[in-house]
Amino acid sequence: MAIEQGNSAMRIVIAGGGIAGLALALALKQGLGEDFAVILADPALAAAPRADNRAYAVAAGGRAMLETLGIWETIAHTAQPMLEMIVSDSRTEDAVRPVFLTFDGEVEPGQPFAHMVENAALVAALKAACEGAGVELRSAGVRRFTADDTAVELVFSDGTRCEAALLVAADGARSKLREQAGIGWVGWDYGQSGIVATIGHERPHQGRAVEHFLPSGPFAILPLTEGGALGHRSSIVWTERKENVGPLLSLDAQDMLAEIERRFGLELGEIALESAVSAHPLGFGVARRFVGERLALLGDAAHLIHPIAGQGLNLGLKDVAALAEAIVDAARLGLDPGTADVLEDYEKARRFDTVAMGAVTDGLNRLFSNDATPVRLARDLGLGIVDRMPGLKRFFIREAAGVAGATPRLLRGEAL
Repeated sequence: MAIEQGNSAMRIVIAGGGIAGLALALALKQGLGEDFAVILADPALAAAPRADNRAYAVAAGGRAMLETLGIWETIAHTAQPMLEMIVSDSRTEDAVRPVFLTFDGEVEPGQPFAHMVENAALVAALKAACEGAGVELRSAGVRRFTADDTAVELVFSDGTRCEAALLVAADGARSKLREQAGIGWVGWDYGQSGIVATIGHERPHQGRAVEHFLPSGPFAILPLTEGGALGHRSSIVWTERKENVGPLLSLDAQDMLAEIERRFGLELGEIALESAVSAHPLGFGVARRFVGERLALLGDAAHLIHPIAGQGLNLGLKDVAALAEAIVDAARLGLDPGTADVLEDYEKARRFDTVAMGAVTDGLNRLFSNDATPVRLARDLGLGIVDRMPGLKRFFIREAAGVAGATPRLLRGEAL
């Protein structure tokens, strides 16, 4: 089949239609204008939206980027600000769950460090914005590619071909494109799964997020906007040992709710399941390189971390901001955006931060998924010390919010 016509130097293809891929497509189209063709390829684009119980903590930096891209105004009414976060450490059967650490949820007065946003709403808003901006959405995946000094040639799953200046692999942690490029992956399985569901509760959450550290791993209660049968909702991310997940998911709704209540507690009154319950394997991984010849890895294709700190999506949004800035700046100077120099700038901007965050989340999971009494005493003492150090707590909040240090323009709320 013939290769599609057009100037390949003025074409960028993004493989993967998740949040990171959609956000990059929109940022590039807005920054590069009509002269560049931006193609987003994913077979899932042809499918009807599925019921989705996932929700994410979008940090302040990510929110600033979504505001700049014109997305936030369409989802703001569905976004719940996190006004406070508390951390407790106990065993499941303990009658009392002592609070060892509390965080005020503001980076600056009136600026929450994060908002809870439901996946379906964010994906729908990004997809609509991409369509409106002129991004070409293709319901076909990238099957294979070859690259040389001048272009990357792509073959799509529907048999069509095209050439582009750059291919961005945003096709997830099991990225086939990363494998085709021969880029290695260092990672391991945690022997845990994240059980996710939306829970209705009788009393309002007041914007408070809770992280209960239990022997099998953290149990997070994350506030969502109003709605549902009980009028108040939260998302739970329940880390559980893999061997327990199958039996738990086989429970009927009433027994599953009883298991959730044992961990959720009674502070918010009566609870109810308001979504299906699903489980997702948890692991750590990082690509040995974030770039190849005319190839950039984005989001989970480049890195995978434990959800203990709620930073997985935010790392992906940081990738988007850094890669979009590198590409747009190069194109405006008349440079080829797929060259090694441009891609190396992206890798330098993202690799250290990604590896550092991965190490932090890996260490936290190992520390808090440990029921040994000496370890529990030591970590609780450490949490208590941090709680009494306002300056250190502010530092942690700014890091989690994605506004500390040198950040790409989009994360500062500045247009490309």
